[in-house]
Amino acid sequence: MLDKYGRDVTELRVSVTPRCNLKCFFCHKEWDPSLEEISRDELLNMVELARSFGVRCLKITGGEPLLRRDLPQIISAASAMVEEVSITTNGTLLSGLSKDLKRAGLARVNVNLPTLISEKYTRVCGVDLMDKVLDGIRATSSEGIPVKVNMVVLKGVNQDEIERMIDFTSSFKGALQLIELQPIPADGGIFRTYHLDLSPVEESIRAKAIGSEDTRGGQRRKYFIKHNGRNAAVEIVRPTHNPAFCLRCSKLRVTSDGRLKPCLLRSDNLVDLVGLMRSGASSDELAGRYKEAIARREPYWKE
Repeated sequence: MLDKYGRDVTELRVSVTPRCNLKCFFCHKEWDPSLEEISRDELLNMVELARSFGVRCLKITGGEPLLRRDLPQIISAASAMVEEVSITTNGTLLSGLSKDLKRAGLARVNVNLPTLISEKYTRVCGVDLMDKVLDGIRATSSEGIPVKVNMVVLKGVNQDEIERMIDFTSSFKGALQLIELQPIPADGGIFRTYHLDLSPVEESIRAKAIGSEDTRGGQRRKYFIKHNGRNAAVEIVRPTHNPAFCLRCSKLRVTSDGRLKPCLLRSDNLVDLVGLMRSGASSDELAGRYKEAIARREPYWKE
């Protein structure tokens, strides 16, 4: 389904819980941890509704989605509805769940990992759990689930670790996604202090690439490079002050309490969907609410 900017919505990103076991200082903190979580049936009804409007991929997020005990059941049921189900996780609980996730049909995993230095990880994430993240990445990769490491690049904190992170991800044939910090709605000072323009980083990666391709949706480019004798894949996500990035957005979000969220960086245009479900609304009424959310989609970064 196209919005008024001609953008097709093909991916639903569902926050299944506001809870998290980390305290990353750069977190958007979109949701109040005390909010009620949508039920499994409600979530799957939303996926079914979105599928009827052309959504083909489901990304499960949080908070930390692995804190949901019924996550394997959610993935299994959703996998029968859409072409791909993936998750974004901090990875601290992956090791003990990787086999269940594989059996459930999980297609791929994004693991947030800002650093490979234990002391720095504790400083950034607030908890000393980096070793568990590394164990989770290894366990998931060994199950044959593709792993992409999400590294939010923070000025003065971890930009000197990019080469090291490429070496790490290439060691298990994973991919590295370098992400430019976006504004933090609750704390503009964090963005001003830690934002780093990744344009020079991308130019450096591009210069030594042996190949490249657009990722799905065309928002970013994946570069293939040789690194320490191994093949490596690196993606660069540069949304900040980048209208072209927003104009290729194909995502609609669902908050952990069941509201449709047209844009990651806005919370003033949400559309309640679960409330309508709980009132016994008809399928036509639910479809109308979904269309309303699509109509509210606007690029955050504009010309």
